[in-house]
Amino acid sequence: MNVLALTILVSSCLAGIFIACFAMEIRRARRTSPERDSLLPLDLENPVPTPPSAPAETIL
Repeated sequence: MNVLALTILVSSCLAGIFIACFAMEIRRARRTSPERDSLLPLDLENPVPTPPSAPAETIL
């Protein structure tokens, strides 16, 4: 009987975690779109300046 109570407790905790994560994802989805989210890795907050390239040496 203790195993049944433990199983119900664990499954209830997992269901609660799922519901909380689902609610947070729905709330976040209202503010953003999949198109914007797909481009986020390309968005640079502070772009790093590229150093000027050295002139190429010509080999004669």
